[in-house]
Amino acid sequence: MTEPTPIGHGGRLTIDLSALRANWRILAKAAECPETAAVIKADAYGCGIARAAPALWAEGCRTFFVAHLSEALAAREAVPEAAIYVLNGFPPGSAAAYRAAGLHPVLGSREEVAEWAAANRQEGVTRPAALHVDTGMNRLGLSVPEGLALAGDPIVQQAGIDLLMSHLVSAEVEHDPLTDHQAAEFARVRAAYPGIRASLANSSGDFLPSCRADLARPGYALYGGNPRPGRDNPMRPVVRLEAGILQVREVASGETAGYNARWVAPGPRRLATLSLGYADGFPRASTGRGEAVVGGVRCPFAGNVSMDLIILDVTEAPPGALFRGAPATLIGDGLDVDAVGRSAGTIGYEILTGLGRRYERVYRG
Repeated sequence: MTEPTPIGHGGRLTIDLSALRANWRILAKAAECPETAAVIKADAYGCGIARAAPALWAEGCRTFFVAHLSEALAAREAVPEAAIYVLNGFPPGSAAAYRAAGLHPVLGSREEVAEWAAANRQEGVTRPAALHVDTGMNRLGLSVPEGLALAGDPIVQQAGIDLLMSHLVSAEVEHDPLTDHQAAEFARVRAAYPGIRASLANSSGDFLPSCRADLARPGYALYGGNPRPGRDNPMRPVVRLEAGILQVREVASGETAGYNARWVAPGPRRLATLSLGYADGFPRASTGRGEAVVGGVRCPFAGNVSMDLIILDVTEAPPGALFRGAPATLIGDGLDVDAVGRSAGTIGYEILTGLGRRYERVYRG
């Protein structure tokens, strides 16, 4: 049996672009919408806009959503012909930067609508934008009464509104009455804007008939996260994270490991130290609950996750898998991003978007 390629400092992050494309196809089929976009904010959920966006474009995705102007500019470079919407609106006075790059702001207030409309009039060119109506999140967007009051106002046409959207609060929770309420409120607003495309479904909303409209905009599920918690995950894993073993040592019963001596050996144990820590985006809160797979065996963390290192109890791992540079899998081999998030007391979204900058990145597919 050939030993796996040794891993250097900082870990190896493998991103499967063929799985990303397959997930987009799965979500497009589930959504049953005329068009399915892709949310690529937070550097494509840690996977890299520069590689993820062209892969999705090649699969047929033509519309992308980001959060900030900086992300939109990176996306524009990656997919020059795509429609790119910026979810967080636009700061005062920044319309020129958006227009220069052909970006579409998602407008969430009468003030933003007015500023974008003024920029259209000044240039003499009506460039498109989306209108965000809040149906329950209370975070961004016009309220439903504000959205209804704006309908029919000439400023809507002046602002080039070509997409009406809202954001679901808890679509991943089955039979949540709030989702039904949001869908009903959005339908009311949508009826007031005839001829304008509408978008409500996120990753989880793709699977809810009540949330279907003209454009689905999945995010998390594209990158392998489960859009239907409590059910089998229909998505293919996209991310694999491995770290190399730096040292292996034997410790006697009663010895401690890591900062503050929080872990105490319950008997003679074998420990392995990995070249990865919370500076690489692996949460310190995983202490005492995290695991990694070594030689096909799940091995628990021993002691605190530190800045650059994690200690594993590898007593049960096969000795042949415990050589210097040998891989330990922290995401993959049965440890998906949702499971890793739970072990850290958080969610898979945070795990993905926190993936570190020190990894060796390998793209497949």
